[in-house]
Amino acid sequence: MSNQQVLRRKLLDLDNRNYKAYRDISGSYEFPDFTLIVDYVQGDPFAAPSKLRVQVPSSIAAFPTELYSNRIREIALRDYLSRQVDAVARDVSGRRGTGKSGLIAVTRIGQQILERTSVYLIDTVEEKEREKPILPSKPTPAGNLALERAKPMPQRSQEKPKGVEVRLVVGLPASGRRILGRQAAEMICDDIPYIIHRTLKYERLDGEACRRHVETAEDAQWLRDRLPSKNLVAFVANGSILPRRSGVDDRPLANQPVPFESPSELEVEFELPNKGQIKGMGIPAGVTLIAGGGYHGKSTLLRAMELGVYNQVPEDGREFVVTNPAAVKIRAEDGRSVVGVDISPFIAQLPQGRSTTEFTTENASGSTSQAANIMEVLEAGLSGDVDKEGIPLVLLVDEDTAATNFMIRDRRMQELISKDSEPIVPFIDKVRQLYTDYGVSTILVMGGSGDYFDVADLVVAMENFQPYEVTEKARAIAKQYATGRTPEGGQEFGEIKQRIPLPASLDPSRGRRDVRLKVRDVDEVVFGNEDVDLGAVGQLVSTDQLRAIAAAMVYAKQQYMDGYRTLAEILDAVMGDIQSRGLEILVPFPQSDLAMFRRFELAAAINRLRTLAIK
Repeated sequence: MSNQQVLRRKLLDLDNRNYKAYRDISGSYEFPDFTLIVDYVQGDPFAAPSKLRVQVPSSIAAFPTELYSNRIREIALRDYLSRQVDAVARDVSGRRGTGKSGLIAVTRIGQQILERTSVYLIDTVEEKEREKPILPSKPTPAGNLALERAKPMPQRSQEKPKGVEVRLVVGLPASGRRILGRQAAEMICDDIPYIIHRTLKYERLDGEACRRHVETAEDAQWLRDRLPSKNLVAFVANGSILPRRSGVDDRPLANQPVPFESPSELEVEFELPNKGQIKGMGIPAGVTLIAGGGYHGKSTLLRAMELGVYNQVPEDGREFVVTNPAAVKIRAEDGRSVVGVDISPFIAQLPQGRSTTEFTTENASGSTSQAANIMEVLEAGLSGDVDKEGIPLVLLVDEDTAATNFMIRDRRMQELISKDSEPIVPFIDKVRQLYTDYGVSTILVMGGSGDYFDVADLVVAMENFQPYEVTEKARAIAKQYATGRTPEGGQEFGEIKQRIPLPASLDPSRGRRDVRLKVRDVDEVVFGNEDVDLGAVGQLVSTDQLRAIAAAMVYAKQQYMDGYRTLAEILDAVMGDIQSRGLEILVPFPQSDLAMFRRFELAAAINRLRTLAIK
């Protein structure tokens, strides 16, 4: 195996050569306290950056085994290290030429703690005693002093210690398309050792911050896992800060936010493994209505519960807002493609005799798209592994993003437009059937129609960002002001049918040998020749999730789409493989920018392919 000095000489010798000559550096190199592996070298300074891995043995990383003693702790530790490496790498890196020259990064990371491919804990073979590490001479960047404080090592357990592997993306420097060898040598042989020294040695990190990150994730996951034991589908801790700084800044509001406080009638208590006692508002299974005036926090509360399927970083304000992992946001989505979905529980017939048992359109309306969105979620979530594990499905609906004619048809409209002329069965007449027939709960924000008082198990009123339990008052009002509307849609919800996707309809290679996948922000995936619009899939929080979903679509086509398996069976198989073998199975070589996703978002991407065909 080559060493650091050999790599430095190679890079210096490449100076001023054609950019493609960088490929000569592929391979492994032994540094004093880590191994550097160059997996992929970009062919152009404007192309996707090169991919490098750094492996630090356990004797040098020296992370206490308590920090990764179970799966959720390990995921949280990996997430914490990803954030540390990326922060220092971006601070160190700078433009060193054209294109992506000079870039050193991991990936972009938000407020959610996700399982990622950026950092792994690995079993390393301890080699003979290494040279004494050569400490980088760079000064500590301002604002990172906390990282420099050495912390005492806690008592180690008897478990086998693990090393650390981090994946980096590096823009190898060039002027035009000529190699800048000296700058490349500085980046790889000086800057990367400095980054590793600062971030992947436990003694150099803020041990207390690291432990808090791990314990916060473990507590939140423990809390989420125990919601069913109290017949709850969501929990919002007292003291939570729910408002965000802006629509593009997901950090907590800093200017006099109002801490959340549960009404006494809904307050429940848990004893967390690390934090200890915690109290907050529990949302029980069933139909829950969140009412209130405009700008009083209804949608803010629902948005926090939407993202409660993920663990949040410490001091996010929503660390202990947790939701059932099968909670899915539903909205209208004008213009989306729908293929072969049975929406007949909501829409019985259409003009010109068009079928709704295998409804297909390239341009869905608000009502048909919302009906399709619900039925697709039920298809993905009320079958296969999700159903077997007994995870209750929860629908989250906000009137602001729903189709009005899908949500309600009041008495006056029933009198004006007879049922014979109205194909839509409004959600108000199906929401309770969903719970009684299939155990599907709904949390609904509704500020404009009191008709929902008749079907709600719980009514919460938001006032100045504080919740009040008003169920009995709502029922009294419903009784006093009976609407007289006639329920529609029969006594049962209806059948949930499974579809079989045809493999030929997923073509990521555009008919050629190469696979074309590209991600644009968190709302669009380019899949072959198709642009898959995921802007209405609101629980996607990272471009890394979209990148993994695109790769999972290719994997699903190659491995499981055979014209016989249902979509739910395909989802089971793909998610099962990822669970047992990791996200790595989706890609041909190691990369840092994949993150875990749910089956619901994978199904959403497949369902929105305009080329999709089903049997």
